[in-house]
Amino acid sequence: MSQRVVITGMGVVSPVGSTVDAFWDSLIHGRSGVRTISYFDTTNFAVKVAGEVTGFDVTQYVEAKEAKRLDKFLQYAMGAAVQAVNQSGLADSPSVDKTRVGVVIGCGIGGLGTIETNHAVLQGRGPSRVSPFFVPMSIIDMASGMVSIRYGFMGPNYGVVSACSSAGHSFIDAVNLIRLNKVDAMICGGTEGCVTPLAIAGFNSAQALSTGFNDTPSRASRPFDKNRDGFVMGEGSGILVLESLEHAKKRGANILAEISGYGMTGDAHHITAPHPDGTGSILAFREALRDGGIDASQVDYINAHGTSTPLNDKTETKVFKAVMAEHAYKVSVSSTKSMTGHMIGAAAAVEAVATVLAMQNSIVPPTINYEEPDPDCDLDVTPNVAKERSVRYALKNSLGFGGHNAAILFKRWEG
Repeated sequence: MSQRVVITGMGVVSPVGSTVDAFWDSLIHGRSGVRTISYFDTTNFAVKVAGEVTGFDVTQYVEAKEAKRLDKFLQYAMGAAVQAVNQSGLADSPSVDKTRVGVVIGCGIGGLGTIETNHAVLQGRGPSRVSPFFVPMSIIDMASGMVSIRYGFMGPNYGVVSACSSAGHSFIDAVNLIRLNKVDAMICGGTEGCVTPLAIAGFNSAQALSTGFNDTPSRASRPFDKNRDGFVMGEGSGILVLESLEHAKKRGANILAEISGYGMTGDAHHITAPHPDGTGSILAFREALRDGGIDASQVDYINAHGTSTPLNDKTETKVFKAVMAEHAYKVSVSSTKSMTGHMIGAAAAVEAVATVLAMQNSIVPPTINYEEPDPDCDLDVTPNVAKERSVRYALKNSLGFGGHNAAILFKRWEG
């Protein structure tokens, strides 16, 4: 019989708060972290807004000298990982066998800012002036590597890349390793730091980003609203500590929630657009429910992918209806991207933290900026104001460019 998998630690670095408590306080009060971009001059850019991380002091988590050698996505990962490991007590528990603790952290893009900076150095000052830290600063797997080095965790250690479902797939890999009894615990999640000129220009050229709310940044991310015009780039990290139930109980850990099922599929359709019928995502949802041993009618809350793009939100609504039939109208749905922006490889992880907190507090965070209903998105999207609701089972949905789908089923911890 496979191991049950529980969550014992969580950490967040985000545009709406860089601790779990600050993050949750912003979500339930509907505060947006989307602002005018401050990292670079946007004069020649059609996009001028993003969800930037503010008030985050990386030196609380790593030494100042080391921090200078880390791209933003690595700084954010270390901040969230330290928070999560500290909450779990995993590193300080004398009964933990560190050879059976692994790390897998997802990222969609990696150290793009470092790549841009060092390319400019190469062009302007020559190859000898490129930083010797350029490669380790920019490669995606280094987030997992650094967490492993920090704590001496010697289990499986690697990165996961599946665009905006990267963190979702990191959870699935971690769950599988625990279920197979290859490890006792995994540190997993996602990180991203790509509010950079090249990323903004590239996503805008693909007509993916919002351009219509530059004068009112906090209104730009508006999932399921009829006037949505694209997603808003965000950044940050979310990290979870997962353990087998047996291991967590043995060391007396505080259990936050359980991951009871998952599904993952491919659309086999298009490099950027979701399948118009949501076929792959429907399969992933159904598999998550089957794996978790529950019926669709038992789901109370869905933390949607909810990007604020015309295609995604319409397609996701179709998916929820196809999987849940009439129960879809009884489920609470929300997109916390309305407040954080779309954090790409970190999205599913940060939103997983929001999902666990919704279960723990019996509060569904809102979808803000919902001003005009869209007849194609006619479910209860928890418009604008958080709602009190008991949540026993919740689904987190993730989709990524390339047709990647990941659905994670969370269960409230009931002892």
